[in-house]
Amino acid sequence: MNEIDCVRPVDDGTSMPMTPDDDTVIDLADFFKVFSDSTRLRILWSLRDGEKCVMDISDGLDLSISAVSHQLKTLKDADLVRSRREGKQIHYSLCDEHVEILLSTAFTHIMEDK
Repeated sequence: MNEIDCVRPVDDGTSMPMTPDDDTVIDLADFFKVFSDSTRLRILWSLRDGEKCVMDISDGLDLSISAVSHQLKTLKDADLVRSRREGKQIHYSLCDEHVEILLSTAFTHIMEDK
């Protein structure tokens, strides 16, 4: 692939520096580490359909409630999911459309050559 094959995002008014500073690079690396776990990706992918409680995620992905809860804490700490309490249940959803865009873009990228 050469530079011409790469698609650059449309300038939305927030310009990115040519080279981010070291602290920003570290923050970006930490952010992408959250995506390196297949269980977390499966949870994020399931939340693309909309808000779900831990039980629904657990049942849908055939994972233990404990495993889902543990991964949801990591995802919430990374600001990738948000929660809403309704009585005794907590419902989770993707934090915003940027998470959906990241997932869709990554999926599209890996499917290009398949």
